[in-house]
Amino acid sequence: METSNYYEELKKPSWAPPGQIFGPIWMVLYIIIFISFGYVVYLYFKDIIPFIVLLPFILNLIFNFAFTPIQFRLRNNKLATIDIFLTVGTLLWALYAIYPYASWVSYINIPYTLWGIFASALQFTIMLANRKKL
Repeated sequence: METSNYYEELKKPSWAPPGQIFGPIWMVLYIIIFISFGYVVYLYFKDIIPFIVLLPFILNLIFNFAFTPIQFRLRNNKLATIDIFLTVGTLLWALYAIYPYASWVSYINIPYTLWGIFASALQFTIMLANRKKL
């Protein structure tokens, strides 16, 4: 509830979706992440891929899960913007790294990638619009 109130209080662009849409979108994306990232971990433990291919997936999860506490507990728009850029950057690195081994993992993550790019633009715009709240 506090998270929702904080999001509603922020100045947002006219193209920002309502706060209640984020939950259902992330539910679908987390299913995609669980399946595809779980498969990558499986490939690593079967010695099919090297650690350097697994690494960006691990970093992506860390940055992904760090966003909500940074944005809504710390209420730090600037750090949240950096974090979301790192989330998208590690996702792109991960999908590039896994493509030669399991191209379907890259394809299934297209919705996650598109949402990450959209969310990055939204977060950057929110950060700029709420500079006094930094």
